[in-house]
Amino acid sequence: MKRKIELLAPGGDIDSMKAAIIAGADAIYCGLDKFNARNRAANISFEDLQGILRLAHKNNCEVFLTLNILIVETEMPLLLSLLNKLANTSIDGVIVQDFGILYLLSKHFKTLKIHASTQLTTHNEGQVNFLKQLGANRVNLSRELNINEIKHLTSVAHEKKVLTEVFVHGSYCISFSGICYMSSVLSGKSGNRGRCSQPCREKYLTTSVEKNYPINLKDNSAYFDLRELWNAGVDSLKIEGRIKEFEYVYTVVNSWRKQLQSFYTNDILLDDNSDLHKVFNRKFTNSFLKGNINKDMFIDNPMSNSTLHLSEINQYSSDDERKQGTIKLYDEKEKTRNYIKNIIDKLDINKIPLMIEISGTCGTVLKARIKTPDMSFLVQSESNLADEGMQSLNYEILLKKLRALDDTGYYIKKLNTEQLGKKLYIPFKELTALKRKILFVLNDSKEAVLPITLLSLKRPSSVKINPRLSVLISSPKDVLLCEDTSVNYYFQLPNSFKNKVAEFINLFNSNEKLTPWFPSILIGEDYTAAVDFLHNLQPKSIVTNNTGIAYEAYKMGINWIAGLYLNITNSYSLLALKENFNCSGSFISNELKYTQIKAIKKPDDFDLYYSIYHPIIMMTSRQCLFHQVTGCEKNIIDDSCIQQCEKYSSITNLKKDTSIIEKTKGNYHTIYNSANFLNTDIIKDMPGLFSSFFIDLRDIKTETKIMMNKTSLINLFKNHLSENSGSTQQLEQVIYPSINSQYKKGI
Repeated sequence: MKRKIELLAPGGDIDSMKAAIIAGADAIYCGLDKFNARNRAANISFEDLQGILRLAHKNNCEVFLTLNILIVETEMPLLLSLLNKLANTSIDGVIVQDFGILYLLSKHFKTLKIHASTQLTTHNEGQVNFLKQLGANRVNLSRELNINEIKHLTSVAHEKKVLTEVFVHGSYCISFSGICYMSSVLSGKSGNRGRCSQPCREKYLTTSVEKNYPINLKDNSAYFDLRELWNAGVDSLKIEGRIKEFEYVYTVVNSWRKQLQSFYTNDILLDDNSDLHKVFNRKFTNSFLKGNINKDMFIDNPMSNSTLHLSEINQYSSDDERKQGTIKLYDEKEKTRNYIKNIIDKLDINKIPLMIEISGTCGTVLKARIKTPDMSFLVQSESNLADEGMQSLNYEILLKKLRALDDTGYYIKKLNTEQLGKKLYIPFKELTALKRKILFVLNDSKEAVLPITLLSLKRPSSVKINPRLSVLISSPKDVLLCEDTSVNYYFQLPNSFKNKVAEFINLFNSNEKLTPWFPSILIGEDYTAAVDFLHNLQPKSIVTNNTGIAYEAYKMGINWIAGLYLNITNSYSLLALKENFNCSGSFISNELKYTQIKAIKKPDDFDLYYSIYHPIIMMTSRQCLFHQVTGCEKNIIDDSCIQQCEKYSSITNLKKDTSIIEKTKGNYHTIYNSANFLNTDIIKDMPGLFSSFFIDLRDIKTETKIMMNKTSLINLFKNHLSENSGSTQQLEQVIYPSINSQYKKGI
C-alpha cells in the first residue's frame, strides 16, 4: 500500500474551511483576526475556531493555525494570552515565522506542534537543522526549489524526525518569501505582517519588450508531478489561496483528491486538469519544480485566465461563439457554487451548549452535573462544603469561576444553583479544581494546560556604549578602505561562489580586518561551498543572513551575528538566538519604527546592530527579472547565468515609483528601491542601545547620489556617531535623495 501524502487546504473564512472539508482535505490551515500573514482574508474568531476544530476532526481533517508574521514587542502580552488559550484546544499545529514565537512555543508550550512557515525561506539543510533546534516539527520548503533539492532536504528532515510540506498549487511569489520588502517600502504594508499589497502584480510603464506586468508570474501547479513528489518523500501537498472564495477551494481540493485517489488505487495519474482552469488562475507553470526556470513562467496579465483558456481550447470561430462559451462557463460555475453552498450551509460549527446543575449542602461535597446534547457526567469537589468562610457561594461567583468553559468548543447555556444550599463556603482553589475536572472530560480526557505567565524582561544595566561604525563592501578594490581600526569591515559573499572558494579564503586570510557577511539565499552546492568555506577559513566572527550558516557557525563555535535580513523585531527572538545558538549579537529589522525598536530589551552580554545607511533591497528572485524588461537572449536560467551575468535596468509603476533591477556575478536578481535608506535620527533617539551602526558601501547603482569618495564618507559617518556639530546636515546634503519612511511608519 502506498504511503499517503497529506493534502493541505487553505481556509480564509468559514465557508472555505467547510468547502475544504467536504472536498476531502486531510488538513486545513487558517488564521485568526490577529497574527497571521493573510490580513486581506476574512479569517475567523477564536470562537469560530472551536467549531471548526470540532467539525474538521469529526471528518478526519486536521487544523493548523497560522501565526506566521513578525511580532513587535508590545504585542507579546496579547500573543501570550492567545497561546495560553490555544494550548487548551485541540489545534493540530501552529504555523510560525517569528523566532520569538518559536522560542515561546518550544520553551513553554510543548504540547503545540510547530510548523515553520514559508516566510522562513527554508532552502538548505542547515536551515532544517536550525528550525529543528527551535522545536519545529514541520518545515515548508521554499517554492523556488526543484524536485531534486526537495528530495534532498526531505531526506535530511526525516533524519531529524521533521516533516516537509511543499506548495503545489496557487499563486507564486516572484521573490523568495520572507525577504520581500517591496510592499513595505512602497506602501507601508509589510508582507512580513500579512499586509502585502502585491506590487509585483501591478501594471508598470510599458517596458522595451512591450510588457506591462513585468514581474507577474503564472500560478504554480504540480498537478501532473504527484509521482515525483511522492518519490521525493514529501509529507504534505499545500494549496495556496487563503484569500480565495469557497468554490475555488472546493474545486482545487476536489481535483487534487481525485488525483491522489487515482495514484493510490491504480498507480495512474489523471491527465485532465480542466476543472483547475475553471476557477481563478493566471495560467499554470511547474518550472521551479522542474528546475526549468524560464521566460514562459511570466504572464502579462494579473487577472484570471479562465475565460481565455476556454477560448484557447475551443478555438471559437466568432465573438458570438466566444460569448456563448463564456456564459456557459459562468452558468456552470454558478451551479457548482450553489451546490457547494447548499452543503456547507448545513454544516454546524456552533458551540455546544452546557447545562450545569450545582448542588450541595453543609458537610457534603460540592457537585456539578454537566449535560450536553450527547452526554452527561458528574464531577465533585475534594473537600466538603462548610458553613463559614471568606465568601459564600452564589450564582455570580460560580459563573465567574466557570466562565473559562466558554473559551472551549462549549458554552454555558444555563447554570442552575437551585439545589445549592444557602450560605455555604468552599476554598476558591476547589472551584478551580472543579473547573479543571469539567475541562478534562470535555477535552477528551486530556489535562488542561495551566496558563504561562512570563516575567517581564529587564533592560540590561545602564552602561555607556560608544557605538562603532560598521561598513559593508563587496569589491576587492575596496579592501584598501580597511585601514581604520576603529571601524568594523564586512565583506559580502555572493549567493554562489562554489568556483571561487579558494579565492575568497585567500582574500580573508590576506585581510584579517575583514569579517565575512553571508547572504540570505544559499541553495544546494552553493550552501555546501559556503559551509566548506567556513570550515576552511575558521574565521573569528561572521555576520549571516542565512540561518543554515548560523547553525554551522554555532556547531563550530564561531562567533556569529544575526544579519539585517533575519527580520528580528522583538526581545524573545534575541533570546531564541542567544540561548539556542550562542549568537553574540543581532541586527534589528529596518522595518521597525522608533517606538517599536525602543521597546526591545536585549539580553545581557549581547550586542545590537542597526543599519543607518543602505540601498534598500526590495526583493531577491531566483527568476530572471530582465526577460520582461529588456529581454534576454537566453530563454532559461542556468548556472552560467548566475555566475557570469551582469545587468542593470529599472521599472516604473503607474504611481511613478521607480525600482532598480540589478544582476551581478554570482548573485540572484535583486530589485532595489530608487532611493537609499538614511536614518540620521536613531543615534540621538536611542543612545546606549546599539553597539554598532552600519553603513552599506557596496557599489549598487540607485538614484541616490553620493557627493564624496568612500573614505570621506566613512569619516563623515564617524563624526555623526560622535555627534559632531553639523555632521547630520552634511550627511543629508551629501547623500541625496534618501528615505527613512519605515523608521517613521514601522510595521
